[in-house]
Amino acid sequence: MRIDVVSLFPEFIAQCAAFGVVGRAQERGLLELNGWNPRDHAQGNYRRVDDRPFGGGPGMVMLIEPLRACLAAVRAADSRPAPVIYLSPQGRPLTQVRARELAQLPRMVLLCGRYEGIDERLIANEVDEEISIGDYVLSGGELGAAVLVDVVTRLQDGVLNDAESAAQDSFEGPQGLLDCPHYSHPSTHEWGDVPEVLRSGNHAAIARWRRLQSLGRTWLRRPELLDEAGLDRADRALLDEFRRQQLDGQHKKG
Repeated sequence: MRIDVVSLFPEFIAQCAAFGVVGRAQERGLLELNGWNPRDHAQGNYRRVDDRPFGGGPGMVMLIEPLRACLAAVRAADSRPAPVIYLSPQGRPLTQVRARELAQLPRMVLLCGRYEGIDERLIANEVDEEISIGDYVLSGGELGAAVLVDVVTRLQDGVLNDAESAAQDSFEGPQGLLDCPHYSHPSTHEWGDVPEVLRSGNHAAIARWRRLQSLGRTWLRRPELLDEAGLDRADRALLDEFRRQQLDGQHKKG
């Protein structure tokens, strides 16, 4: 997969992507990541990329022409079509479902705004989609772009050492539930012991426990996800069991 990032700070994206899963993906040739600075395409001695907004108000707005010229250079670098995605708090929320869809693309272009944002006319004419990583405002789109790069990269074939790792993540699978708890060595610790079922070697019992915990955690932390999960009778029975366990635990504490 090829990802081109248009940013006033392309080195920030490169540094974020140099480590861990994304760094290994680049080393293996599974990801090509390129940074583009619109200031390199600005005119004049000062290579301005922003100016005051019409109508007054604080802040600066990124100009059309430097970004337009930069995007033209990005497209000319590779003939394959690529959607231009603008990282914006006004965009469509990034979900695991959308991440899987984007991960199927051979190429994408990520556009990072700064200051008060980008001239609306460029967004209307050059941007294919706006994506938000959360209901808050950052200083620029670079952190959002870094998140999106990580999310789609780990879904590429061959990136993770264990292909099942991504399939078992939170929000994965057709129902999009949260993941179950995980434990490692030592089995006993002053902060508690690993649940006995996970040490039993009974794979059916382990699978049932993990499903129970996944359903329960989703109910506790993100109950709205259950409304879209389409639980079958077996899952509803497990969820009822988890609720009973929670109620029993509260009674014991009381």
